[in-house]
Amino acid sequence: MGSGTDACAQPPAEAAHDRHWAKDVRSTIQCSTTLWVLLLLIDWGAGSLTPGRCALWVALAALLFVILYPNRVCVGEGWLVSRGLLRTRRVRTDRLVSVRCLDGVSQRLVLRDAFGGRVEIDPKVLVANPPLWYRLDEDARLSTARGSLTCGETALRRVGVRIDRETAQTVFKVSGLE
Repeated sequence: MGSGTDACAQPPAEAAHDRHWAKDVRSTIQCSTTLWVLLLLIDWGAGSLTPGRCALWVALAALLFVILYPNRVCVGEGWLVSRGLLRTRRVRTDRLVSVRCLDGVSQRLVLRDAFGGRVEIDPKVLVANPPLWYRLDEDARLSTARGSLTCGETALRRVGVRIDRETAQTVFKVSGLE
């Protein structure tokens, strides 16, 4: 797995990566900056702006940035890497043992491999980046054929159907057939 270690830093040609990650980071920066500027303006307008309150608003904006910061997902043959601000998680996609879909405020796909690796990713990343999905799906099929993937084929099938549906809708929209 050594070749996939820094895959997100400079993905090799055969690796697929999230094409929308940079845009998501820019949006995160814009949201944090907007919050900070609005808090400063409100405080300044009320006449209560002090250096201590300014520092508090900076800390609040920084906290929002950390919360909203998107993980960078890269997939290559036999591996998937999800890199956040503080942590990098890896999973061997050719040795998956389970795939679960967690529902809640934000839906998550949890991948576990035979070596104890665990990665949570947002299915929207796979939907927005079909090359990521197809690489993951190919390796998941290999895991199923080897008999290691015993739990999660239904979750993968649901994601695949969603991706196929959205791809078809995009094709119809672009061709004017919607």
